[in-house]
Amino acid sequence: MKKRRLGENGVEIGAVGLGCMSFGGMFGPTNEAESHRTLARALDLGIDHLDTANIYGNGASEDVIGSFIRANGNRFTIATKAGIENGPPRRFDNSPEYLRASLEASLRRLGVDHVALFYIHRREQSRPIEDVMETLVRFKDEGKIGAIGLSEIAPSTLERASAVHPVAAVQNEYSLWTRLPELGLVDACRRNGTALVAFSPLARGMFSTAPLDPERFGPFDFRRTNPRFMAPNFAYNQKAFDRFRAFAEAKGQPPAALAIAWVLSRAPHIVAIPGTRTAGHLDECAAGADLDPSASDLAEIDEIMPAGFAHGDRYNDAQANGPERYC
Repeated sequence: MKKRRLGENGVEIGAVGLGCMSFGGMFGPTNEAESHRTLARALDLGIDHLDTANIYGNGASEDVIGSFIRANGNRFTIATKAGIENGPPRRFDNSPEYLRASLEASLRRLGVDHVALFYIHRREQSRPIEDVMETLVRFKDEGKIGAIGLSEIAPSTLERASAVHPVAAVQNEYSLWTRLPELGLVDACRRNGTALVAFSPLARGMFSTAPLDPERFGPFDFRRTNPRFMAPNFAYNQKAFDRFRAFAEAKGQPPAALAIAWVLSRAPHIVAIPGTRTAGHLDECAAGADLDPSASDLAEIDEIMPAGFAHGDRYNDAQANGPERYC
């Protein structure tokens, strides 16, 4: 597994990490045994960075990571997030009191005394980011977190935050069908010595070997009400993904591996965190770190999936509440 850093002088991790949202049942039923098999396979493959959050399954994701650590020791670089209260209604709280309570609860569930990286999951717009950074710096000085991260922010927020203290990582959706970070965030991260952690690099399952069937999504699956997975958008999107699968097959590569390789090829400070709840999918994800697409490969991929090809917004109106908009 090739290595990249969480920040200019940060800890070195595998270029491919593991997003643990699905451990909380967000994309269908799962169980502790299967999650533990997935975590064990991750270590076998050199995937040593875990990304979770306190709201994933209302703590279930952190709980299952914690139980694995208790049984096997901790060989992971762990990131978790706080700042969202699911409600109803959904709201955001970046106050020192709320963030401290959330962090302490996460540490208890994970069974550790600190995490390597702690993100503000969503920015509370009424609170200056400079004040939020001061809170996070205190956590770092206390040894509870190793580094500071921000999620779904605009480049301008990163600039302001970095003036207070280095930001190790900014997390944002980035894949062939979600290219917004190219409109300033990739460059802002480079300028500030910040890693860009790309979540959903597999387009929420669209880059799987077998085509998705939205009719099989569970009742609580995030994608059921996501515009890109709803008619008529899904049918249009599926045509592009069918072409990509055919291209990947011709290259002798799983589509997931090639999609991750594309994300990693965009800049050396990008880390990809695909999510899965089953061990079997991890091999394809990890393989993406070792692929080196040629210039002709990248040009053909761009012809199949040019920027802006996706039909439908990446979030519906409710899901879009929180991420900062820019450009």
